[in-house]
Amino acid sequence: MTYKCLFFLLVLPTYLMAQVPMIQGHRGCRGLFPENSLPAFAHALNIGVRVLEMDVCISADGQVVVSHEPVMNALYTSKPDGSPIMKSEEASLNIFQMPYVEIKKFDVGQRGNALFPEQVRIATYKPLLAEVLALGEAFRMKSGESVYYNIEIKSDPKGYGETQPATVDEFSKLVWAQIKAQVKPEFVMLQSFDFAVLKYWERAMGRGEIPKVALSALVTRKSPEAVVKELGFVPAVYSSNFTDLTKPVVEKAHELGMKVIPWTANETQQIQGLIDMGVDGVITDYPNRAPKIH
Repeated sequence: MTYKCLFFLLVLPTYLMAQVPMIQGHRGCRGLFPENSLPAFAHALNIGVRVLEMDVCISADGQVVVSHEPVMNALYTSKPDGSPIMKSEEASLNIFQMPYVEIKKFDVGQRGNALFPEQVRIATYKPLLAEVLALGEAFRMKSGESVYYNIEIKSDPKGYGETQPATVDEFSKLVWAQIKAQVKPEFVMLQSFDFAVLKYWERAMGRGEIPKVALSALVTRKSPEAVVKELGFVPAVYSSNFTDLTKPVVEKAHELGMKVIPWTANETQQIQGLIDMGVDGVITDYPNRAPKIH
């Protein structure tokens, strides 16, 4: 084994080195509980999920908020007075322009989500990343089992300075400050569609400013070769839409030195098909539908 390969293995989270693909609970377990909420993450852990996948945005006062969109989603969000948010109001409810004390007043669970009819309707809010990590670490201490975190930095070049910090450096530093306060880096994966984010983390780790964490390139219809060429380095994980994957793509990613963790397969047959292709993990809204949770 070369030193380069040995180094690559040493910086991977333990679950990425496992022989059996691990199931990641997408936004907690969006098919079962309100997405990116504490009840969703708690339920995922209770049914056997050991990799919590989530998204983070930034509030006006620099808090790291667990949220997929940088705005309040009209599909399931209610105002503090209980009335539903209208689609026309979303843009005005920009999380980056709101202090967290105001964000927390919005409910994201009581209305349910029409796209996920099995989802439990429960009063809940957009939590801080610190709260989710505390929940996971408390479960780890109680159960004695490892808990891992796959954190997506929801960055979009079109939103720099408007729906997120002006630079990916600032965004990333806020996120890292919360992670390092509670979790060892070997239990963390950072993912993003914005390759500027991944390049920042790679540079920061190279300079020793941040300990080694696994980086995951989120992509849609982009080949493993294109990912490596665009990034200028080999990320730990190639994470594509599951519908774009074929066995040759999985094999090419592995050949280049990347693990393969597709999103978001929600049917048992789909998940099993991916496992049969040789993927290293599967991100799903319905971890309860996985052939077996690892």
